[in-house]
Amino acid sequence: MSASFSFTLEKTDGGARLGRITTAHGEIQTPVFMPVGTAATVKGMHPESVAATGAKIVLGNTYHLMLRPGADRIERLGGLHRFMNWPGPILTDSGGFQVMSLAKLRKLTEDGVTFQSHIDGSRHTLTPESSTEIQRKLDATITMAFDECTPFPVDRKGAAESMRLSMRWAVRSREAFVARPGYGQFGIVQGSVFPDLRAESIEALTKLDFEGYAVGGLAVGEGQELMFKTLDTTTPLMPVHKPRYLMGVGKPSDIVGAVLRGIDMFDCVMPTRSGRTAQAFTRRGTVNLRNARHMDDPRPLDEHCTCPACRNYSRAYLHHLVRAEEMLGPMLLTWHNIQYYQDLTAGLRDAIANGTTQQFVADFEAGQALGDLEEVPVYGLGK
Repeated sequence: MSASFSFTLEKTDGGARLGRITTAHGEIQTPVFMPVGTAATVKGMHPESVAATGAKIVLGNTYHLMLRPGADRIERLGGLHRFMNWPGPILTDSGGFQVMSLAKLRKLTEDGVTFQSHIDGSRHTLTPESSTEIQRKLDATITMAFDECTPFPVDRKGAAESMRLSMRWAVRSREAFVARPGYGQFGIVQGSVFPDLRAESIEALTKLDFEGYAVGGLAVGEGQELMFKTLDTTTPLMPVHKPRYLMGVGKPSDIVGAVLRGIDMFDCVMPTRSGRTAQAFTRRGTVNLRNARHMDDPRPLDEHCTCPACRNYSRAYLHHLVRAEEMLGPMLLTWHNIQYYQDLTAGLRDAIANGTTQQFVADFEAGQALGDLEEVPVYGLGK
């Protein structure tokens, strides 16, 4: 537990970066995808199964855990790592996004946000200080600064006011953070799709010398083209020797495009949520296991994937589980999707290391374009 928190940039290939984050709970190779374990569990997965996909870090959430079972209880029980049986690194979202999207009767002030729980209507307040303290009680390896997630669409004036509030909250979050060996805190860049506001946000955050920097306020409805355009003007301004985290992203093509633009870390509920709704991500695009065409199909879901769903079961069986509403169906498809995301980022890491990122991307795009029923070459995934 004595390791200091650090980021080593090992190689670049164009804008893509190969790196290593050292933490109190282990090392993380980047680019990395973090499975989302909002309420101290990756839905439908044992922690050992999550680790078996190659995942090194998972995400928890301050808002959900403070409401149930409570940060004080988790602290008494030895912290989130012991509580959920995940010894590796854990990043906790600050709760700001969930307050805005889930809570009832919320009131935003300079101090913070007062809201009613979506669970039982009880009243709570989150401030930069309390969010940071809750994350300390959870024993988060990476703590996120408390911010307001700017909605989209938004005019420039609204985006500026929101961003500047988040920057004032970032100062308070940083002051409240208790520095410990191997633990870090990330600031969150806001400013919507306005390049000058993003630049102002980065300037304010870098003065606080966070251990890492996240890009927030994207993947909120602006579309992939505008998201990439915003990253094109944002990531070049971010510190080179600190990890860069794009929050809440995304589809496989989002991740590939963002890696090309210098992003190191990702999280998204998409692979787990899609697994629960019979959607599977494969090297040939997205497959809907509800479709009747899978009823008599003896093939694996993805012949190049090593997960149990692909290794041990046919599409026909997975289709049967989905149609029969058997819980094993969502469990297997969730495992597959997390495995796919881990294989995708592992393939990107190998490509950056070998200087073949552009070829990897071309093969990825060709495979996705060919579609599920066509043959497609292996392109570095699922070794």
